[in-house]
Amino acid sequence: MNATTPTIQDAAEEAAKIDLGAILLTVGIGVVIWIVLRFVILRITRRVAEGSGFFRNAPFKWVQPAFRALDHERRAQRAHTIGSLLTSVVSVVVAVIVIIYVLKFLNVDIAPLLTSVGILGVVIGFGAQQLIRDFLAGIFITIEDQYGIGDVIVTAEVVGTVESVGLRITRLRAEDGAIWYLRNGEILRVGNRSQGDYVPAEDKENGSGGSAEEKSSE
Repeated sequence: MNATTPTIQDAAEEAAKIDLGAILLTVGIGVVIWIVLRFVILRITRRVAEGSGFFRNAPFKWVQPAFRALDHERRAQRAHTIGSLLTSVVSVVVAVIVIIYVLKFLNVDIAPLLTSVGILGVVIGFGAQQLIRDFLAGIFITIEDQYGIGDVIVTAEVVGTVESVGLRITRLRAEDGAIWYLRNGEILRVGNRSQGDYVPAEDKENGSGGSAEEKSSE
């Protein structure tokens, strides 16, 4: 009985030291910050996806044909992809900070925990490096606008029209109608026929043939 009494007393003393109000306040502040940041990201994403309304006014109607449906779809997908990425990053950062402060208010020594989490992160990162590589490649493809919806691109595996660009997968429709799913990390080289002045091989042959006939006739 005497052996257990100090343990119960110690537990009661430790529980009394816990600042429940500080914990609730920390969680509340974290939730508010997350809601505000998410709202800001969604507003910015929506504005970017819709495009600037400045040139849609009456004096600038002559430039409205530039807002084609394909461009809008492409811009919208790029904006939503980046918005989803930013939302995920903000959620993780806010959650980690809130958890650290809550553990601190619970009088938990977080140093060993952070060390364990760091080791676990290294292990997970090593095991999921291909997935991380795909995501990073998808981010750069989206930000740099290497290709988008409706573009005809050439990869080492297939030539096709881009139907969607995600953070991990790019979906193409090949010339024979087949749907290809390419992991972004495996697309090492890509040619975009829609961005450059692409000339089909048949036109090149016809052009060179015509010039040869003209030379022979001369």
